[in-house]
Amino acid sequence: MVNAETMAIIIQSEIMTNDESRYNHRLHGVLLVSKGYSCLETAKILGHTVKTIENWVNQFNEDSFQGLRDEKRTGRPSSLSNQQLEEIKQILRKDPISLDYEQNLWDGKLLSYHIEKTYGIMISVRQCQRLFHKLEYRQVKPRPISSKSDPKKQESFKKN
Repeated sequence: MVNAETMAIIIQSEIMTNDESRYNHRLHGVLLVSKGYSCLETAKILGHTVKTIENWVNQFNEDSFQGLRDEKRTGRPSSLSNQQLEEIKQILRKDPISLDYEQNLWDGKLLSYHIEKTYGIMISVRQCQRLFHKLEYRQVKPRPISSKSDPKKQESFKKN
């Protein structure tokens, strides 16, 4: 059986990840205040700060129900155009050595360098790693081979 504290954390997490749940949660907060609970009492019940509850009440007073809904979040626009992304997808199918690079596998650092060299756009290594995922590529690295190992004995340990 899950204890009450753990259950509260799980429920709070579910509310925060679902847009409709967040809206309903805010409605409950404003409802409690309209029923006579103070912002402090409401904040304790719902697990928020007093300022958050005050903001919800003010948003409701200004814009009614629409004030409690989440605004659409579009995110930051991509630095690369769709055409550039398609070109990168094609380039990732090629061996980096065929493009005069010294390594034989693509990684975030090499892709970042290539994008800057080709398009003049600076993209971080971490963002390039996300780009691999977005373009549905996996970074495959070869397994290290011990110089002292016996290939015949290794073959006998392989799974079929």
